[in-house]
Amino acid sequence: MTDTTPAGPRHRVVIIGSGFGGLFAAQRLAGADVDVTLVARTTHHLFQPLLYQVATGILSEGEIAPATREVLAHQANARVLLGEVTRLDLEARTVTHSAVGRVTVTPYDSLIVAAGAGQSYFGNDRFARHAPGMKSIDDALELRGRIFGSFELAELASTPAEIERLMTFVVVGAGPTGVEMAGQIAELAHRTLKRDFRRIDPASARVVLLDAASAVLPSFGERLGGRARARLEAIGVEVRLGATVVGVDSTGIDVERADGERERIEAVCKVWAAGVSASPLGAQLAEQSGAELDRAGRVQVLPDLTLPGHPEVFVVGDMMLRDRLPGVAQVAIQGARYAADQLMRRVAGQPPLPAFRYRDKGSMATISRFSAVVSIGRFQTSGFLAWLMWLGVHLVYIIGFKHRVTTLLHWVISFLGRGRAERVMTQQQVFARTAIQDLGEDFDPTLPRVPKDRPGP
Repeated sequence: MTDTTPAGPRHRVVIIGSGFGGLFAAQRLAGADVDVTLVARTTHHLFQPLLYQVATGILSEGEIAPATREVLAHQANARVLLGEVTRLDLEARTVTHSAVGRVTVTPYDSLIVAAGAGQSYFGNDRFARHAPGMKSIDDALELRGRIFGSFELAELASTPAEIERLMTFVVVGAGPTGVEMAGQIAELAHRTLKRDFRRIDPASARVVLLDAASAVLPSFGERLGGRARARLEAIGVEVRLGATVVGVDSTGIDVERADGERERIEAVCKVWAAGVSASPLGAQLAEQSGAELDRAGRVQVLPDLTLPGHPEVFVVGDMMLRDRLPGVAQVAIQGARYAADQLMRRVAGQPPLPAFRYRDKGSMATISRFSAVVSIGRFQTSGFLAWLMWLGVHLVYIIGFKHRVTTLLHWVISFLGRGRAERVMTQQQVFARTAIQDLGEDFDPTLPRVPKDRPGP
């Protein structure tokens, strides 16, 4: 259907995505003489850097994913529409999006595309079935079920080989997400679950961190990367570098070492944190504008973050290719605010801003409780001070006062004590994604499904 909102005299801005880029652009336009429509495939804004804490039971999904409608509830010029964008028409200036079979076409005068990125398996998408990524709430909840479920099944296992397979956890990717995930699984096994089982010893769990690269946290430099590796090994993480994943199945993972030799690691629970791929919308933008597209699907933009020949279309965040900027939250936030400011100046008839310049605020990654690494320009530090800096920065960027308070309380419980507040795991969390994929494209969650062994109504 076509969006029937009456066309008024105000400039119509459509924003695609509710991540850092989309939400911060919408908030920047508060009070501007424009009508803002934010279209997103989920109903929440996701604080993605803390997803691993949902997966390992420290935080609940609600603390890092506030409802987008709630965040923008008091912004009178903004509305939120649920839908996955399927087509962009730059000539007609329309966005086509669908939700549960309902197709909507929304027109725009200006467009901000901040659709983000998904997990990349480097051409081996079949790996996703047995090694979920870390890009969504669904991913985090599935991994929580797999991690805690592995210990539960190990308690029931009857042979040493089965126990070892269930208590071996493999994390693929030694970037910030992989390092943080491996560190938290190790702490979960060696500290939180230490006294909870009778037949198995959780402290004997094996945590393996794999990467084809030659260093841990390569973007942080050799010094901090070396410290991160040393700390990981100190808490029991087995770091394997120069190891390329060549196969993944339900019971293990196959790797090829730098010397060409292949090895199999028996492990039921695998986590993929090795790469990203920009939204498929990037290909549509490139095709219609003539912009270049890199291997990760990012779109080359002009100095003002617009598309060639389409000054009304801004691309920000993980989809944007400009000056080799990394796909981190600060790039998305600063790009979104710049695009919104540029747009408001146009609407007001003011001179444009100069070219976008990114102000690097540094990089951070936690390794374990009381230990992190921080790199801000020439300033580099690690250990407890870096961990405190990490806590403070992440607490500031969590949306909403109540979410900050509950997050802080959960951190106190988890880091000062041994508890983890979110240890609920269900079979549905583990198997729902696979079941939906197996049902195929015709699956409609709004329709009741009748079990095969029961007659219909």
